[in-house]
Amino acid sequence: MSQPDTRQRLLDAAERLFAAEGFHNTSVRAVTSEAQANLAAVKYHFGSKEALLEAVFERRLVPLNQLRRERLEAVRAAARQHGGRPVTTDVLRAFIEPTLAFRDHGPGAEAFVRLVGRAIAEPDDTIRKIFMQLVNPLFILLYDTLGEALPELSATERFWRLHFAIGSLSHAMCLAGHFQILPTGVTSLPDATALTAMMLNFLTAGMEAPCA
Repeated sequence: MSQPDTRQRLLDAAERLFAAEGFHNTSVRAVTSEAQANLAAVKYHFGSKEALLEAVFERRLVPLNQLRRERLEAVRAAARQHGGRPVTTDVLRAFIEPTLAFRDHGPGAEAFVRLVGRAIAEPDDTIRKIFMQLVNPLFILLYDTLGEALPELSATERFWRLHFAIGSLSHAMCLAGHFQILPTGVTSLPDATALTAMMLNFLTAGMEAPCA
C-alpha cells in the first residue's frame, strides 16, 4: 500500500477504536493491527498517539467548522447589510443544521460522533483538550453573533444559555438511536431535517426567554 493509503487506514482505525474503547484504553498496537499496518506506522505518519488523535479530530472538524463559520458569517453580514439584528433562529440554524446533518456524511461519521461524546462526557482531559482547541474559535463566533441577536442578555446569561443549547445538541447527537426504552409512537432517530426543526424550536425559545 502507498503511504497515503496507510495514513488513511490508521485514521479510520483510530477513529473506530477511540470511539468504542476510549483513547487511553486503545493501544498503538491495536490501532496498527486494525489498520493492517506495522507497529512503527503511527510514529512515522503522526509522531505520537496524541498527534494521531488530533489528526482524527482535524479530519472531521476542520471542514465542518469551516462550513459552520461561513454560514454564521453570512447570517451576520445579511443582518448588518439591512441595518438590523441577526435573527436568533437563523444564528442557531447556521450552527445546528450542518452539525446534525454530519451524521449522514458517509462511513465513520457515527463513530466520530461517539468520539465527540467521549470528549464532552469523560473525565479525562486528553480528548477534551484537543477537541476544545478546535472548536473554541467557532464557539466565540457563535457567542458573539448571539450577542448581536440578543443584546438584552448579559454576557453571563448568554454564555450559560449557549452552553445549555450546545449540551442539548450534543445529547441529541450522541444518544439519538441508542435509547433502550421508548414510549409507544416515539421515533428514536428522526431524520436530520426533522431533528433540526425540533431543536431550533426548543433552543430558540430558551435563548429568547425573558431573564429571571
